Amino acid sequence: MSGPAPSAPAPRRYAAHEALVAPGRSRPELWRLGLGIVLAVATTFLIGQIALTTALILGGTDTLTTLITGEGPQGLILLLMAMGGMALGAALAARLLHSRSFGSLLGPRAAFVPQFLNVLLWTGAINLGVVVFVYGLGDMELQENLPMGRWLGLLPLAIVAILIQTGSEEILFRGYLQSQLAARFRSRLVWMLVPSAAFALGHFAPAAYGGNALSIVAWTFAFGLAAADLTARAGTLGPAIALHFTNNAIVLLWVSLDGPMSGLARYTLPFGADDVDAVSAAMPVDFALLGIGWLAARVAIRR
Repeated sequence: MSGPAPSAPAPRRYAAHEALVAPGRSRPELWRLGLGIVLAVATTFLIGQIALTTALILGGTDTLTTLITGEGPQGLILLLMAMGGMALGAALAARLLHSRSFGSLLGPRAAFVPQFLNVLLWTGAINLGVVVFVYGLGDMELQENLPMGRWLGLLPLAIVAILIQTGSEEILFRGYLQSQLAARFRSRLVWMLVPSAAFALGHFAPAAYGGNALSIVAWTFAFGLAAADLTARAGTLGPAIALHFTNNAIVLLWVSLDGPMSGLARYTLPFGADDVDAVSAAMPVDFALLGIGWLAARVAIRR
């Protein structure tokens, strides 16, 4: 079938989702969505290759290595900014294949901004509180990764880079993929589960996490469901981006696992992602914190 799915009343809690879904109904065909995904992936790959080439030309193989691993500040900033290719690819797909504007992937601006700021405040306060409680009052010794002066100097650009990375992922998976699937299928099992599964599989890294690779995928899938639910309740990407940002900001800017992706952290833990037992022990806390963050975001947007 090439036409849009018959209209049906959305659950009241998801009524606001229509603001994101309606712009996709004029051209909801699956072949368009398939081509859009290919275009988004190709754009992301192209931007990534440009970043790699730039790093190699300007800094040589050492800079290229820090970019790939994220263990150096400049390399990690460039890596995070390169993820902006996802947003660019989604914007091109929306415009060329669905006649949608970039703004239609974000939701109404009047609602987006206050929702983003409110959720950012609530989830940021909760994450910071947990970090202070766990590491400030606990007996785990953190290792200084960046001196305070250098960390503060990098902080503004690092915040922008993380906002680009998290915002771009939400634009692709929730703003584009979720809304276009919802324009074609009425079932929440499709437009919530499919983007969340795709998002989770993109984080499958057995080489980095070893025996915890599937646990990381499960957590990422749960995050995708939380972000999908918040997006449908709010009718904008503001809450999902804020939740994603606060989660990533804590682990990238304050306390990070030792090793890859630690280049911007003030401190690192005394173990890395390859420490199966230590990472496994921390997973229940991560799941609990995600649940608390989701509930806090709902309180913040009153949905």
